[in-house]
Order: sequence, then C-alpha cells, then structure tokens
Amino acid sequence: MNKDETSGNGTYRELYERTVKKFATQAYRTILMSYRDMSMADFEQVKADNNNFESEADRECLEKDLVAYAIFGLQDPLRSTIVSSIQETKTAGIRTIMCTGDNIDTATAISINAGIVTQEEIDASPESKMYSCMTGKDFRNAVGGLTEVDSPTKPGKKIEAVGNMKKFRDIKKHLRVLARSSPEDKRILVTGVQDSDGVVAVTGDGTNDAPALTKADVGFAMGITGTDVAKGACDIILLDDNFSSIITALRYGRNVFDNVRKFLQF
Repeated sequence: MNKDETSGNGTYRELYERTVKKFATQAYRTILMSYRDMSMADFEQVKADNNNFESEADRECLEKDLVAYAIFGLQDPLRSTIVSSIQETKTAGIRTIMCTGDNIDTATAISINAGIVTQEEIDASPESKMYSCMTGKDFRNAVGGLTEVDSPTKPGKKIEAVGNMKKFRDIKKHLRVLARSSPEDKRILVTGVQDSDGVVAVTGDGTNDAPALTKADVGFAMGITGTDVAKGACDIILLDDNFSSIITALRYGRNVFDNVRKFLQF
C-alpha cells in the first residue's frame, strides 16, 4: 500500500492524517503499526550493509516500503486532582505552562482538559490564537534561541540570554502550551521568564528535563517515575509524583514567608 495511493476517501496519507488529527483532538497519543516482509537472510544483509544498526541513522533504512495496518490511540488519564490544582495555582497568581513532546493537537486537548487554557482564551485575540499553543520549533525561531551576553553584574563573565526578548515578552503574555518541545526550548523558556523578573518552578521526570530543572529557581523531579539524572538536577523530589504536592509546598512556603515578614515588621 503506497501512502499516495487513493482510497475511497482520498489518498491513504490523507486518511492517516485525518485519523491522527481525530485522535489528537480527543487527547489521544497515536501509534502507527506497520510491517515489512523480509527474510532473515535479507535482514542480516541489510544490517551488515548499514553499520550493524549502531545509530538511529543506520536504522532508517528499515523505515521504507512499510505496510501500515492500524493506528492506535493511547490516553494517559489525568489525575483526579489536577484540574482543582491548576485552578488553585491561578488563584495564587501562578501561571502554568505545559511543555511536552506530544504533537500540537494532542497537547492542546490535554491542556484544555486540565484547565491550563480554555478554548475561549485561545480564541480571545489573533495574538492569543498564535501564541497560546506553539510548537517548540516555532517558539525557538520566534525568540531567536539562546545567546551569550556580558553579565551586567560580573565584568568579563558571559551569561545566557534570549535572542529577542521583545518578542519573548509578547509571546509570554499568551503562552500556555509548548508542544514538540526540546530541552533547549524549555531552557529558553526558563531563561526568558527569569530575565522578565519572574520566578520559575519546573517539574520533570526525564533526562531531557535536566537542563530546565537546573536552570529553574526551583526544580521538582518525580520520585517514582523520575530518572536519576532528573533527580540529581532538581531541588525537591516529589515522592508521590503528584502536581497537587507542589500546591502544598507552595502553601507552606508562603506561610513561612508571611510569618518572617510579620516578624521583621514587628
């Protein structure tokens, strides 16, 4: 079956894309199942001709002439407390931005279900529609990535800065979802918010979250599913992997701060 062959509803590529889009808008992650008939002797010959599949580039030769036969939709249900926790962060004056490897449609649907953003907020203005849900590549290109500049407080020392802070500030007003994001995209986001006089807390569980966890003012790593690299890069480990635990930490932290301020004023 060729991807450009025609089915009853257009080309097979169009059929696949419509199916993926349908799953994604319902917050499903998709997996395409495919196969390729090959004898063991042919497989061993292909393997030998491509550096024994040592790298990902070497294995790309297998991703040709495949026959697709199914698309599965997988959903990771939201915790029962996530919607109320997100609402509490909004009440507390905290903005939650979701950075994920999911495609833009899946990420947007999940963020709406979690209460991170609403459809009304996305459609509020042309800028909001453009910037509230972005891919990491578009975000990175728009703000000019990271660059090195002279430190304003330490002569001769270089520090990281966002290439185009004016554009970053325009985007930051609306940004709620960063899809297909890379470790660099997360680090750009953290750096830009800090340079805008914001305080940043980052949550993560993977090795690719380590740069952002290290850069953040406070890094939260998952104690159950988190990798050792993520745990080593963070400041606080969540033993139950629950976002609502951050709300508890925030409540205690603000209470301590208020008490210290009252004591100093007294």
